[in-house]
Amino acid sequence: MATKTKSKPIGSSMQMTKQLYQQQAAKFQPKRNVLLNSIRAFWVGGTICLLGQALQNMYIYFFGFTEKTASNPTVATLIFIAVLLTGLGVYDNIGQYAGAGSAVPVTGFANSIAAAAIEHRSEGLVLGVGGNMFKLAGSVIVFGVVAAFVAGILKSVIKMIF
Repeated sequence: MATKTKSKPIGSSMQMTKQLYQQQAAKFQPKRNVLLNSIRAFWVGGTICLLGQALQNMYIYFFGFTEKTASNPTVATLIFIAVLLTGLGVYDNIGQYAGAGSAVPVTGFANSIAAAAIEHRSEGLVLGVGGNMFKLAGSVIVFGVVAAFVAGILKSVIKMIF
């Protein structure tokens, strides 16, 4: 005669399996060196910002820009440098080393657009480059335009009230 064995409910055995899997997977995951990654991000991001400040000072002293008007050519120059380094394959190495330190400044945004354009160039100029380079950047551009519009309206309303 067969004996009945008590079986565990399916939900609890699945839960235990997930826990065991997570424990086993944690053993093989590489340890993150958060302190070293933070230091790398800080000094690379700071160096990019230092370069931006040096460019801005150059535009002020050598080309007669004011502090307010020097920001536009400074940003354009940083974007040009980032796109050039992306095209040469150098910015990817910087990104691997620095992580968020190279992604957060405007150069990271330029890199993401240029990298998408380079990756899809074989699909043609319109559908490949034009269609894919703004997949990531499109949402950022739309958010920036909408945020600027809302800020402009709020500023106008506040000016009218006060």
